Amino acid sequence: MNNNQVEIIIENTGERRLVAQGISLKELAADCPSLTRYPIVGALVNNRIEHLDYRIYNPKVVRLFDYTSKEGMRMYKTSLTFLLYKAVRDCYSQADLEVEHSLLSGYYCRIWPEGRNRQEMQTPSASAEVAERVATRMRELQQADLPFENQQMLLTDAVELIKQQNLPETEQLLSGLGQLYINMQRLGDKLVKLGSPLVPSTGILSCWNLQVYEQGYLLQCPTTEHPDTLSPIRNTPKLFNIFQEHHRWVELLRMPTIEQLNRIVRDRGENHLIHVSEALHEKKYAAIADNIYQSRGQLKMVLLAGPSSSGKTTSCRRLSVQLSVLGFDVQQLSLDDYFVPREQTPRQPNGDHDFEALGALNIPLLNDHLLRLFKGERVEIPTYDFIKGAPYYSGKALQMQPNSILVVEGIHALNPQLTAQIPDETKYKVYVSALTQVAIDDLNLIHSSDNRLIRRIVRDYNFRGYSAHNTLKRWESVQRGEHRHIFPYQENADIMFNSALLYELGILKVYAEPQLKKVPENCPEYAEASRLLSFIEMVEPIDPKFIPPTSIMREFLGGSSFKY
Repeated sequence: MNNNQVEIIIENTGERRLVAQGISLKELAADCPSLTRYPIVGALVNNRIEHLDYRIYNPKVVRLFDYTSKEGMRMYKTSLTFLLYKAVRDCYSQADLEVEHSLLSGYYCRIWPEGRNRQEMQTPSASAEVAERVATRMRELQQADLPFENQQMLLTDAVELIKQQNLPETEQLLSGLGQLYINMQRLGDKLVKLGSPLVPSTGILSCWNLQVYEQGYLLQCPTTEHPDTLSPIRNTPKLFNIFQEHHRWVELLRMPTIEQLNRIVRDRGENHLIHVSEALHEKKYAAIADNIYQSRGQLKMVLLAGPSSSGKTTSCRRLSVQLSVLGFDVQQLSLDDYFVPREQTPRQPNGDHDFEALGALNIPLLNDHLLRLFKGERVEIPTYDFIKGAPYYSGKALQMQPNSILVVEGIHALNPQLTAQIPDETKYKVYVSALTQVAIDDLNLIHSSDNRLIRRIVRDYNFRGYSAHNTLKRWESVQRGEHRHIFPYQENADIMFNSALLYELGILKVYAEPQLKKVPENCPEYAEASRLLSFIEMVEPIDPKFIPPTSIMREFLGGSSFKY
């Protein structure tokens, strides 16, 4: 090895290679043409995500990836967002683009062709003409194969350029960073700061669609499983409406971004924000209980489901309180107590136990118990020992009275197969999830799955003794289970509840940030920890002492007045 060479390890193949000092990842990718059938879009370098313009000057471990990986698809979608922004501004020079939330593997957006009055909060009508004009410009930019450029510049220069582009939330966020230089991304005459590195050029972005959806626009994106095609658009009116409800709350409180949240904290308004957020939750629980009361007829049970760290358990307790106010005798049942013995648990293809499969539950026993309970019999309920991996009977029993209602909580509660022997008219179904609406800035979202992951990191550390590294290692498997076993049934719900709290990132930061910083650099999860830290570090911390003991946050922090 001479002084102009460095050793790298290409993790994809295990190969050790001497390369010229200063070689770019793009040059390295060109020298590895057989790694994948799709274009290589980026790499993990010492477990940090880097764009292909990145140059290597020291020994590194490199894993190149395409957009069939989660890292690559995130880069693909982020780049599509920039392409959309550029096309909108090219078509309408004074336009505002707001990327509101993820939806159907893509993004739900609003476009104000003539700009918007941010004080009036008026929503424009979606137009097929606008959609077609912007989509046509996106296709032109894609076919031109323009480079996405990375540019390091003085922060003051970046702020001035962002100000000229009329991106006020981004301007405020950058102004508060307090650093000298910053890495920005450029496409033609447009400069932005995005939360992920970008693919090399627009030509890679060949699979997408833009169309009118409800009152706005849907930017459809591919998935890692199907990178060449778009999934058919499913009608999800309940999920969409719950997103819109929370968006109205965010606009009402004028805090749609991290910077607005930080300003409230700096002005010492977090206590009021917590009170308002908790009151919105309580009002929603009361409304759900009222709906159940009005639907009571032959109703005998409430089925409550949701993905990991959505706050199902606290929601079960708080909804039960509201039902008690209306005169119901509330009985509670957790599906976790109906797990089969561990040796009977289904296994994943890699041999690990699949605890999130429907077959992990003793469905015949559950249905037998439900039928007997609804006949008024006294039924002894099992308790599951998660350490031994087996159910046991401790004397816990339930018996329903004429005014009783059974609240059943668990991830499979909305799956029709779970309670197939129970008549539908006896069921009221509730879906709970944390659908965050607080964004980083004009163009950067905080995804709901990231919100739930941060909640889970905090809960796992506080109550299960798991490090952030362990939680991150399990998360991909958890998400696969959600996509198979939970999300397909969410529209079965009679009502949805958004458990996201407008203030929670400031609280979770206090607990999650130090744990994420402990994730070791020599493990693959380091990249995900770094990504989460990149926006958590922007959030002003909030003292948890203000949080009431009945809050969903207490499920993750401790100090709840409910017994779990």
